[in-house]
Amino acid sequence: MEKARYNDYGSFLQQHFAGKVQKISINGGFTCPNRDGSVGRGGCTFCNNQTFNPDYCRSELSVTEQLQEGIHFFSRKYPTMRYLAYFQAYTSTYDNLDRLIARYEEALSVENVVGIIIGTRPDCMPQPLLDYLTQLAQRTFVTVEYGVESTLDTTLQRINRGHDYASAVDAITRTAQAGIITGAHLILGLPGESRDDMLSHATRLSQLPLHTIKLHQLQLIRGTVMGNEYEAHPQHFDIPDIDTYIDLAIDFAELLRPDIVIERFVSQSPAELLIAPHWGVKNHEFTARLLRRMRERDTVQGCKWIEKE
Repeated sequence: MEKARYNDYGSFLQQHFAGKVQKISINGGFTCPNRDGSVGRGGCTFCNNQTFNPDYCRSELSVTEQLQEGIHFFSRKYPTMRYLAYFQAYTSTYDNLDRLIARYEEALSVENVVGIIIGTRPDCMPQPLLDYLTQLAQRTFVTVEYGVESTLDTTLQRINRGHDYASAVDAITRTAQAGIITGAHLILGLPGESRDDMLSHATRLSQLPLHTIKLHQLQLIRGTVMGNEYEAHPQHFDIPDIDTYIDLAIDFAELLRPDIVIERFVSQSPAELLIAPHWGVKNHEFTARLLRRMRERDTVQGCKWIEKE
């Protein structure tokens, strides 16, 4: 039996559930403090929520209706599947507490939904909400995923993120200490970051009490500020080919703490929205190529991680 090259998300879910589980994305009708003026306007320069919302993920539908459509889609092929409600669009902890709780509880009341995953920003986890999620995690599966994107404040300012890295450290620490599965999203390839900068993210994030991480290659999307910047000044961006990115992702994994679950190495945007890069592979095809390269290099996640005293 071949040894595991990295700590994958499928194996992680098997530790928590008997049988298959599938995430279903939900648009809870929330906005973002970086759009409504409380932190900023216009949002992050890379952001277009259309890039990851499936057709059924529409705010005009109720949480229940979105879940039922998603379940109908998957259950035709997998009738015994169970589901995780993934509050993915915008900032899914950004509203008054009663409205947030109502959305989460509605999702958990849908048949065969066995947990929730909440995507949010590091500056949007007030303590009363965290107290509720702490109690919720005692009766069901709960994960909170924070959009960290970079550990460098200069980059966060450049992409109009609206928070600093210290906010991520605070939110991740408080959430993990509350007994909640805690994740981070990180973009590799943001403008202005060198290869060493990107690899330093692995070292810094490994010092935090993270349980999971999602890596995303930088994607330039039509209709975004960053997409417009790229089309006007492509020389300011370093867009790697797929093999170069694979080696970067492996180098990152080697430096990452070995117990952190790597949920994904890439994301995939609709072709009609994507400006660059055009690799022409699906996520599972990318993972197969990455694993083949890890075997060629005879390497594993965490082999270069050094525990800080």
